[in-house]
Amino acid sequence: MRAFTRGLLGIAGFLVLWELVGRSPFIPAHALPPPSVVVGELVTQLTSPSFISHVVATVLALLIAIVIAVAIAVPSGLVLGSVPAVRHATRAVIEFLRPIPSVALIPLALVMLGFGPETKITLAVYAALWPILFNTIYALDELDPLLVDTARVFGTGRMGVLFLVALPSALPFVLTGIRLAATTALIVMVSVELMAGSQIGIGYFIMEARSGPGRMDQVLVGTVVAGTIGVLLNNGLERVRRRWVAW
Repeated sequence: MRAFTRGLLGIAGFLVLWELVGRSPFIPAHALPPPSVVVGELVTQLTSPSFISHVVATVLALLIAIVIAVAIAVPSGLVLGSVPAVRHATRAVIEFLRPIPSVALIPLALVMLGFGPETKITLAVYAALWPILFNTIYALDELDPLLVDTARVFGTGRMGVLFLVALPSALPFVLTGIRLAATTALIVMVSVELMAGSQIGIGYFIMEARSGPGRMDQVLVGTVVAGTIGVLLNNGLERVRRRWVAW
């Protein structure tokens, strides 16, 4: 409760500072609307079916991207972490691909996939793969050999050790990787919607609000909603981690 209270005080202090700066004569009113204006616009947008459809489109695409990333990264991490020959053979390729920013692949993705939701989902999956993959690999490096030896003494085969011993031991690391990957995927998702001319999503809403007369209050509404989604997703996954793998 004390930590929660401190968090509320921090948010309140930030909003007060933002309000003072936004109403300062040194800052143009259209450049940085104060939070009182942004909150009013947020309430208006939350009653708009068009805005709700943008939010739902981004959240749904984000969840799909996270599920696909987990389905690819966790089995790949188990294989790379448990089979040294495969890990060494693929290390150069992985280290080459990992630093490439997802947004740098937007032109290639547009040529190959077009302007549909497949583009932003694919790039979000690419960005989310690496935290989950490397956390899974590192988790297997920390696996207690005594657990593996005990399982083999009881007649457990290689696949049994992998799924009954290695995966449960790696689960805390995997969930941490998913939590990091989710926020990364959200950043990429909104960026692709903003830059790639997507027809729906929070990023498209921000781009549309910025064009023409430039409704900065709507731009900040989209930014606040994207940040809120990130906070809720991060806190939800953290609660899952504490509940399932508190040990």
